[in-house]
Amino acid sequence: MTPKLNTKETQKPARKVTSGPIREKARTMNKLVASVGKVLKKKGYAGLNVASICKEAGVDRRLVYTYFGGLNNLIETYIVQKDYWVSSAKDIAVNLVENKEAPTSEDAAALLRGQFEAVYDDKVLQRLIHWELGEDNKILRKISDEREQLGEELFKLIEPSFENSEIDLRAVIALQVGGLYYLALHAQSNGSLFCGIDVLQPEGKQRIENALNKIMEMCYDEIPKKKK
Repeated sequence: MTPKLNTKETQKPARKVTSGPIREKARTMNKLVASVGKVLKKKGYAGLNVASICKEAGVDRRLVYTYFGGLNNLIETYIVQKDYWVSSAKDIAVNLVENKEAPTSEDAAALLRGQFEAVYDDKVLQRLIHWELGEDNKILRKISDEREQLGEELFKLIEPSFENSEIDLRAVIALQVGGLYYLALHAQSNGSLFCGIDVLQPEGKQRIENALNKIMEMCYDEIPKKKK
């Protein structure tokens, strides 16, 4: 005689009751973070307050405090996601640091090109940079310090190669980072020529990137050759 199946034993495990609320919390948090960018784009940084962000997200304002502990933490979460050096470039930099690989000229140029592209294409990131330049803000200072910490790790890997050269690598990188920020902001905000180059046109943008690549090649060419 065929034994009867125990239906209680063959039933699939019950779905955890917490899975729904957890997913809902994650969705709400993502919605709030995204709404920071939407408000920033519409109203600028002066419009970043709990009421406007929650209205954009369509959620109760108490959730800002429940999920993020306050407005500043919410804004910081958004900025960290948008900041090129703290988000997009971080994985590349961390990989180089963990493997103790000194960045090549191609690596350095690629990181700088990535910064240029990120600012050039993102209106909200442009607003964040304007905000950082125009106001003393603890959140923005904290993120700036995080960029510096990451940069220090990269400089520790690369600077030894330049010890006996005449290249001040930190100064060269500082000029390029600052110049690329300004060129991207100027092109998108002003739209006029810069040194006769129209950065808004593909050929003008490519000229900037080509020059960036060449500068890094020239710097690396100054590294003293090791004697065989």
